[in-house]
Amino acid sequence: MMETVQVVLDKELLQATDTAARRMRQNRSALVRDALRRHLSALEIRAKEDREREAYLKHPQTPEETSRWEAEGVWPPE
Repeated sequence: MMETVQVVLDKELLQATDTAARRMRQNRSALVRDALRRHLSALEIRAKEDREREAYLKHPQTPEETSRWEAEGVWPPE
């Protein structure tokens, strides 16, 4: 079920939104919903990356852990 919300946009952003909606053959609401979904998804990805980065900083890999994979990254002789 969809809810109706009111959002205040400056004139230039509203015009750009309407132009993009026409170009994408969507109504304004659909365009804003899609953009908001993409933005929220990007925020979630960024948060996950930040958590992963923090974990690696707390527990960095040892040379022994990384050396095991070095041979895998070498191209075999032709």
